[in-house]
Amino acid sequence: MAAMVRRQRPRRLACWALMAVLLADLLALSDTLAVMSVDLGSESMKVAIVKPGVPMEIVLNKESRRKTPVTVTLKENERFFGDSAASMAIKNPKATLRYFQHLLGKQENNPHVALYRARFPEHELGFDPQRQTVYFQISPQLQFSPEEVLSMLLNYSRSLAEDFAEQPIKDAVITVPAFFNQAERRAVLQAARMAGLKVLQLINDNTATALSYGVFRRKDINTTAQNIMFYDMGAGSTVCTIVTYQTVKTKDSGVQPQLQIRGVGFDRTLGGLEMELRLREHLARLFNEQRKGQRAKDVRENPRAMAKLLREANRLKTVLSANADHMAQIEGLMDDVDFKAKVTRAEFEDLCADLFERVPGPVQQALQSAEMKLDEIEQVILVGGATRVPKVQEVLLKAVGKEELGKNINADEAAAMGAVYQAAALSKAFKVKPFVVRDAVIYPILVEFTREVEEEPGVHSLKHNKRILFSRMGPYPQRKVITFNRYSHDFNFHINYGDLGFLGPEDLRVFGSQNLTTVKLKGVGESFRKYPDYESKGIKAHFNLDESGVLSLDRVESVFETLVEDSPEEESTLTKLGNTISSLFGGGATPDAKENGTDSVQEEEEGPAEGSKDEPGEQAELKEEADSPTEDASPPPPPEPKGSAAPEGEKTTEKDDGEKPEAQKPSDKGEAGFESVPPAPEEEKKQKPARKQRMVEEIGVELVVLDLPDLPEDELARSAQKLQDLTLRDLEKQEREKAANSLEAFIFETQDKLYQPEYQEVSTEEQREDISGKLSATSSWLEDEGFGATTAVRGLPGHGRQKWRPSLPLPGSEREEGCDVRHREGCRTGSSTALSSPQPPATPAHLRQMLKEKLAELRKLCQGLFFRVEERKKWPERLSALDSLLNHSSMFLKGARLIPEMDQIFTEVEMTTLEKVINETWAWKNATMAEQAKLPATEKPVLLSKDIEAKMMALDREVQYLLNKAKFAKPRPRPKDKNGTRAEPPLNASASDQGDKVIPPPGQTEDAKPISEPEKETRSEPAGSEPLELGGPGAESEQKEQPTEQKRTLKNDEL
Repeated sequence: MAAMVRRQRPRRLACWALMAVLLADLLALSDTLAVMSVDLGSESMKVAIVKPGVPMEIVLNKESRRKTPVTVTLKENERFFGDSAASMAIKNPKATLRYFQHLLGKQENNPHVALYRARFPEHELGFDPQRQTVYFQISPQLQFSPEEVLSMLLNYSRSLAEDFAEQPIKDAVITVPAFFNQAERRAVLQAARMAGLKVLQLINDNTATALSYGVFRRKDINTTAQNIMFYDMGAGSTVCTIVTYQTVKTKDSGVQPQLQIRGVGFDRTLGGLEMELRLREHLARLFNEQRKGQRAKDVRENPRAMAKLLREANRLKTVLSANADHMAQIEGLMDDVDFKAKVTRAEFEDLCADLFERVPGPVQQALQSAEMKLDEIEQVILVGGATRVPKVQEVLLKAVGKEELGKNINADEAAAMGAVYQAAALSKAFKVKPFVVRDAVIYPILVEFTREVEEEPGVHSLKHNKRILFSRMGPYPQRKVITFNRYSHDFNFHINYGDLGFLGPEDLRVFGSQNLTTVKLKGVGESFRKYPDYESKGIKAHFNLDESGVLSLDRVESVFETLVEDSPEEESTLTKLGNTISSLFGGGATPDAKENGTDSVQEEEEGPAEGSKDEPGEQAELKEEADSPTEDASPPPPPEPKGSAAPEGEKTTEKDDGEKPEAQKPSDKGEAGFESVPPAPEEEKKQKPARKQRMVEEIGVELVVLDLPDLPEDELARSAQKLQDLTLRDLEKQEREKAANSLEAFIFETQDKLYQPEYQEVSTEEQREDISGKLSATSSWLEDEGFGATTAVRGLPGHGRQKWRPSLPLPGSEREEGCDVRHREGCRTGSSTALSSPQPPATPAHLRQMLKEKLAELRKLCQGLFFRVEERKKWPERLSALDSLLNHSSMFLKGARLIPEMDQIFTEVEMTTLEKVINETWAWKNATMAEQAKLPATEKPVLLSKDIEAKMMALDREVQYLLNKAKFAKPRPRPKDKNGTRAEPPLNASASDQGDKVIPPPGQTEDAKPISEPEKETRSEPAGSEPLELGGPGAESEQKEQPTEQKRTLKNDEL
């Protein structure tokens, strides 16, 4: 028994340790349960969150708006985001960046870069020779890549979400345009990584909109397919999407609704921004004509004036959507000259006539890619702000041939709501109703390779081969494996885009490089030399197109196979049991294979990996893999986090550790796997002696990115650190400004209070002069040093000896930062010197601490004055309340003493105690007020409001005790009167006593038997309920007074 107990103790300890770890994990997860989505538009963004108790809510920004401009202002010493940055576009247009997403993933020779320079000439774009990209040159010290600017905005959106959710948030789903290619998607992921966000998925904005539409109409989706067209015209681009909704039967959740992207068409430059630019150009021409004879400069050469015109064009476009004409007016447009001009809707439509002709283009592209006709579309729904232009709706309605356009969806917030629903579905912290999403590949991807063939004996030539990896409009996420089985040495292959004939010539130029990656394999020949007696099953390359639409090469393996002899007796009973259990749970197939199972394994001489859009061949081969788990026994390797089920017969020998089921009992080398489904016992002896053994050898891979090189890891880390330093600097600056503002406000308020009568009454002239002198000195220090850190920095110990340098030459002198807080002119002197010699990082914290110390000193100095004034303000109200309570308590005591003795519920001790408290309170009040009257007003008072409150609480406590006792007290029993009615007997009266108390009626002698009371009255006597009353309130006092009551009752009966 003792041995058994000793064996159980370690088990119990292990169980408790496991429970502690799980509890710690749950507590850690409870702090970060919220997830967010960012609908990243060209002009504005919407942020939504999901947290426990808050399902799918749009986040309000600091201005309490649901939509935030995608605008960033970068200055030497501060940054602005959203509405604050948009307001800075007029004052500092060069430092205010907008529509920078159009530069993501673009090289310097891309037409969109030239278009951006033409639209926004105030921005200086530098050239990065390493990546052939551009960056924003704000100043000689400030330069940021588009990815870094986007990272700042994502970090700002996270701060908004965290403030709204009141908890930290790291997981996010970000929307991107459906036409983003691989380089553009990787750029967004890099920006999110710089911001420290964990991207659960990059979801196409059209897919997010379709998901939001389907989630809120789940009940309307059935087995009948419904084809809906979403026409999304935003500020920068237009996307048309055809979506099919219907219910499908899933393996895990049963029948669930599904949306499938069937067709997509887009126009990268058709949007509201182009309309506003046309209007801006029109207004600039009108202004120049008004000043034609004044020898004035062209308004187009003034960045501030053009920024004002662009803002007015945006307002004008919105107003003209509801009015036939409107007056455009700008005060002080340029050189203090006002501008005013009338613009009609007809003029606006003439300016954008060619744009409106491009409206039907995305519709036709979507129909062609979906291979559908307009008659099959049930409804056309408008999405995006630019679809509110009446001419756009008119042209689109004519193009689709419908009676009306659907407007039953929130055009601004639909994508954000759909993305946050997907974020909740992907997060492990929430459980949502399943909604199957099948997105579509816009740009096909193929693999190209060259091998040597022998056409004739002795004649060799090179043959170029192409294999489609992911076909156009094929679903994703999914994995593909391509097998090269005619190579026995190192070779290269290329991953490129497929046929892009559906793009126009201009779109192809904007698209960029059509070559993605060159893959160089090393170690193929060594793997063949390592296994000379094995049969080669080819070189297998595993590709993954994940949920974000980003392609990756997971691994490349060289697979070999041979037949080995094995006797059935070698299989242990434990292995047989494991085989049986494995068969019960699906034959040993990996659970992730059901979602993102490996698609068809393609040989060189076979057809494409995806034969058609509907993929009937792929589905058949997938089914075959699921039905034959003999060769699919190995679990997925760690590099594949999700859905990484290997194809038939593939297994990595280096990763055959404890993860595989017992059905895969290894051989002596640990590299062979048995069948998952065990045969019948009589068949084992026939099948087991000859079985297949697979050997897998990892092949070295070198990737050469051809479209747009990613940021190196060290460069990415430097950018992330640079942005983190900026964020910390902003937070430190906000704290410093807050401390300075608090100190300044205290000085102004105190100086004003010194001249008020109530403060002069309780202070002497010397005290006021002392306080005023300290306030003036602190105010001078604040003006000289508090808002400028030059003196404070030089006074720091060790200044000039530290060799600290910021991660970027960003922050100017702290004096310059402080000047922006005060908005004073003339305090930028010496900023260039400060830039050349960066200050130590402790300076901002030191200055903030100095400001707080100055404020604490002043508050301590004025504490006595403020205390005397506050006490005198509280005296009338507190003394009035005390007098009222004393009067009411005295009246209550007087009334309590007037209660008859028979009905008295209070004891003499209780009333005496109350009387004592009342008298003591009266005495304390009179004595304290008399003592206070003798003191001068400038001295510390002895009559304190807190003492008055304490006396009131003590008195009120005694009164409340007696009131509560009276509230729950029971009435005393009454004796019978002379008319023959009987009062209730006392609680301790016996039955014989009750009978003696009955008065006989007239004409009957006392010796006669009394008339018995009715049974109802007898039951109404309290004798039967006496035990219940003992536990009630007041029972104790009644029991104490029972002897007195009994004697008094007997005396009345005798009378």
